[in-house]
Amino acid sequence: MRVLITGGAGYIGSTLTPLLLAAGHKVRVLDRLSYGGESLLGVWSHPDFEFVHGDIRDRETVHKAVSDCDAVVHLAAIVGDPACAREPEIAHAVNLDAAMNIIEESRKAGVQRFVFASTCSNYGKMKDPSQFVNEESELQPVSLYAETKVAVEKALLASAGDGWYPTPLRFATVFGVSSRMRFDLTVNEFTMEMITKKHLIVFGEQFWRPYVHVFDAARGIALILASSPQAVAGRVFNVGSTEQNLQKQQIVELIRPLVPDAKIEFVHKNEDPRDYRVSFDRILKELGYKTTRTVVEGIVEVAKLVRTGAISNLADNRYRN
Repeated sequence: MRVLITGGAGYIGSTLTPLLLAAGHKVRVLDRLSYGGESLLGVWSHPDFEFVHGDIRDRETVHKAVSDCDAVVHLAAIVGDPACAREPEIAHAVNLDAAMNIIEESRKAGVQRFVFASTCSNYGKMKDPSQFVNEESELQPVSLYAETKVAVEKALLASAGDGWYPTPLRFATVFGVSSRMRFDLTVNEFTMEMITKKHLIVFGEQFWRPYVHVFDAARGIALILASSPQAVAGRVFNVGSTEQNLQKQQIVELIRPLVPDAKIEFVHKNEDPRDYRVSFDRILKELGYKTTRTVVEGIVEVAKLVRTGAISNLADNRYRN
């Protein structure tokens, strides 16, 4: 297939692009390069790779980008609760308005497959902490970021049919090394700070989140594209592993053997709007998806990246959204 990846130079996109090229797809990336384009240098000369420099908010750019495509993977977004809260108007314009335009332009262009990067943050706070939420659980978004994702999901699911096969994917919190590295994600941030500062302050250590390696997140998207459209159209899939639901304090304990002299301060919070354990049984049972890398393995690879000095300026803003 010819696949358009919006945000293809980003954390997940730069991992997904070479994966799809290796699978024999033609890949077109649309990205405004907010954090640079170095993440795509490894595929730049590939004969089946094409790059479009532009903003998803520009309707004409999107119109041209989706032309002749069989599938669209929509990753481009203002990602995360803090980034969206900082600039809510831009977040709404990018995450909701632009997403709706991309959906409309994709359908007009005859695109059949549409994979949307959503988030497990949509689940908000669990009513019963002893239970796992799944794709049929009530959505309780408690941030602008999650609210925009829920709105796009609803529009996609309502639009399925007539040769249009949309699939929203709710990703666990992503971690691990990517060509466009991020150090503002929990596992990556905790590992980097414990190594470089020997000090870490953890807020709300008891709250739960699921985690997934960036490579496995990309594998999940590739699996949807490789599956029968009838099997995934109008279906939501959580992407991650049920075994990789962890509390923040558990992540600290997994890192501690690598940095036994690090000082940890836990700032206990009785309330956190996001607290959820997620089941990933649907994607396992229906599509045979299993993750290949654990949080421990992600910690080790991030630690190696930090300690070898492969990235010289860890504090650079390009490594944070």
